[in-house]
Amino acid sequence: MTLASRELTHFWQAAALDNLELLQARYFQQRFAPHVHEGYSIVALEAGAQCFWHRGADHVAPVGSVVVINPDEMHTGARAHEAGWSYRGSYPDVMHLTKVLDELDIRHGGTPAFTGSVLHDSQLHAALIGLHRSAQGGASALEQQSAWREAALLLMQRHARVGDARAPGNEPLAVIRARELMDALLDCPPSLEELAAAVNLSPFYFARVFRQATGLPPHAWLKQRRLGRARTLLRHGGLPFNVAFDLGFSDQSHLNRQFKQAYGVTPGEYRRACAERQPVISVR
Repeated sequence: MTLASRELTHFWQAAALDNLELLQARYFQQRFAPHVHEGYSIVALEAGAQCFWHRGADHVAPVGSVVVINPDEMHTGARAHEAGWSYRGSYPDVMHLTKVLDELDIRHGGTPAFTGSVLHDSQLHAALIGLHRSAQGGASALEQQSAWREAALLLMQRHARVGDARAPGNEPLAVIRARELMDALLDCPPSLEELAAAVNLSPFYFARVFRQATGLPPHAWLKQRRLGRARTLLRHGGLPFNVAFDLGFSDQSHLNRQFKQAYGVTPGEYRRACAERQPVISVR
């Protein structure tokens, strides 16, 4: 098998993120000719290293770094390591970024611009990888939209010199209403934007208000409620397959993974243990 035949790409648009373009790639011999993007190119290196020309200079991006290219900036790309390079790329347009700033009333004076070509920021790298994996793994719109906004704000506040976000206020009625909505819709949770509209707040500001009040972002709070409800159903004899379906998990294995991560046992093991504790009632 040749190196070229081992190259892999997976490109898709995340519907929950206003069709944000995403790419997972592994290259060994690929060489990108000079080109530009209409929007931003934000790439998190997962393995190997990439070299590229940008703004009149050569750069090397090692594993763990983030490459950022502004719209319409000419650049190239090739391997800088004999093992090639792997990355996860996000390609937002200007509106994807300014929308996040507008939701938090951050003054940005137009188009955010990044001065660095290679960013060495481990927290940002982890946030971008997490965003990618949530979108690729079919996470709820609520989780994807929260992950995108957190990653985008981190990127812009640290590397684009935008202003600070206003501190989240105390919005107890909005938090209560949002919790009620998520409780009622465990099987088909609303998106972050739908929750925010229901409580008359902007999406990102609502997410920050909710986290301040509960200690968890909305998607994490929802996950805990789902798992708690799953425990109740299993304790009363519900079959794991039915519980997964009733609570909106993508499949039984999805429930199994999350349940074991939280409680250390599988749903089936938990159900059997609960059944064994039940008293035997004789029928005469």
